Amino acid sequence: FCWVLVEAAICNAELTFSPLAGVGVDDMFIMIASWEQSSRKKEKSNVKALLAETYSEAALSVTITTLTDVLAFFIGTWTAFPSVRAFCLYTGTAFVFCYVYTLTFFGAVLVLNHKREQGNRHWLTCMRVGVDKDQAENSCLYNACCVGSCSRQSSEPEGEHPMSIFFKEYYGPFFTNKWVKLLVVLLYGAYLGGSVYGCTQIREGIDLRNLANDDSYVIPYYDDDDKYFSTYGPRVMVVIPERVDYWNEAVRRGIESCAQNLENISYVDKNLSESWLRVYTVLAESSSININDKTQFFNNLPVLFSIRSSFAWDLNKTGDEIEASRFFLQTVNVTSAVDEKNLLNQLRETARQCSIPLKVYHPAFIYYDQYLVIVQNTVQNVVVAAGAMLVVSLLLIPNPLCCLWVTFAIASVIVGVAGFMSFWNVNLDSISMINLVICIGFSVDFSAHISYAFVTSGESSANKRAIEALSLLGYPVLQGAVSTILGVVVLAAAKTYIFRTFFKIMFLVILFGALHGLVFIPVFLTFF
Repeated sequence: FCWVLVEAAICNAELTFSPLAGVGVDDMFIMIASWEQSSRKKEKSNVKALLAETYSEAALSVTITTLTDVLAFFIGTWTAFPSVRAFCLYTGTAFVFCYVYTLTFFGAVLVLNHKREQGNRHWLTCMRVGVDKDQAENSCLYNACCVGSCSRQSSEPEGEHPMSIFFKEYYGPFFTNKWVKLLVVLLYGAYLGGSVYGCTQIREGIDLRNLANDDSYVIPYYDDDDKYFSTYGPRVMVVIPERVDYWNEAVRRGIESCAQNLENISYVDKNLSESWLRVYTVLAESSSININDKTQFFNNLPVLFSIRSSFAWDLNKTGDEIEASRFFLQTVNVTSAVDEKNLLNQLRETARQCSIPLKVYHPAFIYYDQYLVIVQNTVQNVVVAAGAMLVVSLLLIPNPLCCLWVTFAIASVIVGVAGFMSFWNVNLDSISMINLVICIGFSVDFSAHISYAFVTSGESSANKRAIEALSLLGYPVLQGAVSTILGVVVLAAAKTYIFRTFFKIMFLVILFGALHGLVFIPVFLTFF
C-alpha cells in the first residue's frame, strides 16, 4: 500500500493542476490484484514467472483503459474552446506518463517488495526481523506492524483477501440469480429513463456569478442587478471599424438605415439608443449647419462635444479623418441563455447584411459565443470518442460482442451523467464540457476490466465467468472507484463553482461507471 501511495504521488504530480487526485492508483489496484492471484498460483521463489504472470493478466486491461482515457482527452483538443484544449492536452499527456510508470516503475516496486517479504524485512524500516513462537500467536495486525508481514512465516502465502472471498462467495452468486437479474434489468430501465428525461432538461449557459468565489462582492452585485434591472440586457457597442465619408449624406443615410435595422430586433429598445451621428445630424438641421462639406463637418464637431462631451469618446479622430466610430444599442428582456444566443445571432447577422462595415461588441459576448458551439462540440467529442473507444476495444479485447458492451457502457454512463447533472443544477457550459470529456475516458475503465476478465475466463458457463470476473477484479474496481472519489471529495466544500462542478460530475462518472462495471455489465454479459 505504501508503494501505491508513492506511485500515486508520482502520477498525481503530473496531474496537480487539473485536480485529478486519486486517478493514478486505479490501474495499480489491478496490478496488485493480479500479483496476488499469481502469487497463489506460482512458485514464490520464481520472481520472473510471478511478474510475467502479473503482466499477462493485467497489462492488456491496463492498456485498454489508459489508451481509451488518453484518446478521450486528445479528442477533446479538437474543441473550439482554448481552455478545454489546454486541459485535455495536459491531462492526456499526464496519463501517458502514469501508464509508463505503472508498467515499468511499479512492476519493479512489486518485485522489490516481494523480495522484502521473502527476506522477512520490516515494511517500513526494511530491517530484517525474526519470528519467534510468541509472535506466531499474535494477530495479523500486530505481525504486519511489528514483524513486517501478516503471515507468521515469510514462506507462508498470504490468504485470499476477504473482499475477494465476498465477491466470489456472495456477491457474484447473488447477482447471477435469475430473479436478481430481472431486478437489475428493471433497475437499469429506471436509470435509463431518468437519464433520458434529465437530458431533455439540460440548461445551456453559465451564470457569471459562478465565475467568482462564493464570498465575492460580485455575487450580491449580480443579485441586485437581477432584482432591480433584470429588464435591461447588455448595452451593445456598434462599431464602424473603417474610414467612411461621414460628411456624405448617402453614407449617413446608410448608417442610419443600418442602425434602424438593428433597432428593429425584438431584443433592442430603439428609444434607448445613443448615436453621436444621429444627434449631430439633428443638431445640424436645427442650427442650419452644413455638414455635407468635409471641412464644415470637422469644424463643427466641437459644437456637438460642447453639448454632449461624452460623444468625444465615440470617435477615433486623427487629423481630418475619422478612423473609427461607434454608437450604442440598449437590449431588453434577455433573461436566458437561449435569449443571449438569439440576440448574438440576430445582431451579427443584421450587421453582416449592412452596406456599411459594422461590428457588434459587448464584453459578455465572450460567454454568449460558447452557446453557439457548446452543444455541437459536446456531441462531436462524445460521438468521436465513443467511436474511438469501440475501435480500441475491437483491437484489444478478443471478443466483438464484449467490445459492443463496453461501447454500450460508455454511451450509457455519458447519458446518465448528462441527465443527472441537470438534476444537480449543473448547466451545459465550457466547465461542464471539460468534465464530460473526462467522463468519456473514465466511463470505460470499470466496464473494460470486468468485460476483459469475463471473456478471458476459462469457466464453462456464463454465470461462472461473471462470478470469476467479479472475484478477480470486483475488489480492485471498487478500490479504484473509492480512491478516485476520495481524491476529489474535498472539492465538494470548495467556495468556487468550477471545483464544485468538477466534483459533481466526477462523482456521477465514478458512481455510474462502478455501477455499470459491478452490476449492469456482469449481468448483461451473462445474457449473451
